[in-house]
Amino acid sequence: MRFKHTKRPGFLLGAIDFLTAGTFFLLYMPLSVTPEVEEILGKKVQPYWLAYILGIPDAFVYTLIWMARLCEDVKNKAIELGIKPHTSWKHMFWWNVAGMLVLVGPAVATWGFFKTLNEIEAKLNRQEK
Repeated sequence: MRFKHTKRPGFLLGAIDFLTAGTFFLLYMPLSVTPEVEEILGKKVQPYWLAYILGIPDAFVYTLIWMARLCEDVKNKAIELGIKPHTSWKHMFWWNVAGMLVLVGPAVATWGFFKTLNEIEAKLNRQEK
């Protein structure tokens, strides 16, 4: 698979998602991110919409943990490919929880995820050539 989205603006995407209370990712994740992440990881991931719905009763803690687990999987793939990861379970979780105090925390967390994902996809594209 040739990855097309290797320059996603993670901070901007995170800010948009934060301002829309997660609804932006309801469209963006299944259309753009999930198929590529599944290809990279070699496994199916739970759909974001399901994690979002399951997060509603607990103030989106479930959704945050789902995203943090996805970040950990992406981090492990980056390490496997010799890429210094910019994301992890802890990075996603704590930037969303403690970073909420400075409002930009969720965008920083999302930036780390997309920075790592972009680097993985770019490296896999180079290897495919």
